[in-house]
Amino acid sequence: MVTQLIRCAVSIPSNIAEGTSKKTDKHFSQYLDSSLGSAFEWETQLIVAYNEKYISEKHFQELETKIQDLQKMISGFIDGLDKKS
Repeated sequence: MVTQLIRCAVSIPSNIAEGTSKKTDKHFSQYLDSSLGSAFEWETQLIVAYNEKYISEKHFQELETKIQDLQKMISGFIDGLDKKS
């Protein structure tokens, strides 16, 4: 589970970074979609960790708030690119 969380955490900014090199907003948006998918995958792993009692409720709530904020930011970025196109 730790390995999966790390993979997701690395994938989120990596996809955003890679997407910035693309020539069109449509291609960039595809990388943002991948980043968003990794953010939701990370949240799912977080829920599992909490359900399995690997983390406390307080820690879970703090991390859940942060990942949901990140998901909103990425979604907003995607929406902005889509409107621009």
